[in-house]
Amino acid sequence: MPAARESLLDAAYSALTGRPWSAVRMVDVAAAAGVSRQTLYNEFGSKDGFARALVRREADGYLAGVERVLTTPADPRERLTAAAEWTVSAARGNVLVKAMLTGCWSERLPSPTLSAVPSSNAVPAQRRADGPLPSPGDFVAIVRDRAAILLSAPGTPRGDTAELARACELVLRLALSCVAAPPDRGGVAELVRGALPRQPA
Repeated sequence: MPAARESLLDAAYSALTGRPWSAVRMVDVAAAAGVSRQTLYNEFGSKDGFARALVRREADGYLAGVERVLTTPADPRERLTAAAEWTVSAARGNVLVKAMLTGCWSERLPSPTLSAVPSSNAVPAQRRADGPLPSPGDFVAIVRDRAAILLSAPGTPRGDTAELARACELVLRLALSCVAAPPDRGGVAELVRGALPRQPA
C-alpha cells in the first residue's frame, strides 16, 4: 500500500510540527491520512516502527537532494557548493534531517536507535526502515563518497580521487558547521568557494 504509507508518513510529519512525538497519537495520524489505525499498524508494526520509517524517509529525501544537485550540468566546484547549500537548506527546513545530520535529537522528536531492530514485517519498505539508520558520521561518508564518484572524471589517478574525496568531506563538514552556526553574510556558498579556491576535480 505505497499510497497509504506515504499518506501516513505525511500525516505523522505534519503532526510532529505541532506537538512532540510522545504526544502524537496513532489513531489521530491514521484519521488524518484517511485510513484505519489497523492499516497503520499493518504497515509499520508499532509506533517505534512508524518513527523509524519516518526518519528513514526523511534521510532518503535528503540524500536524493544531494544526488540531484551533484548531477546538474555545472563545474565540480559549483556542484559541491550546491550540495553544501542543499545540506544547510534541508537541515533548516526539516527538523528530522537536522537531527540526523547533527546527532542532536530533542525530546520533541522521535529518536529511534541507529542499530537494526528485529523485524517480522512483511512490508519490504518497513523491513528496510527497520535496518540500521545512518549516523551523522555515516551521512558524511555517504555524501563524500557519492560526491567523489560523481565529480571525478573517468580515468582520474588514485591520488587525485583521494584528494577529491577530502575536498568533498571538507565541504560537507563546512555545511554542517553552518547548520549549527549560520554564517552572517554571504552564506554557505561564499564559505565553500573560499575553502575551495581551485577546482576540486
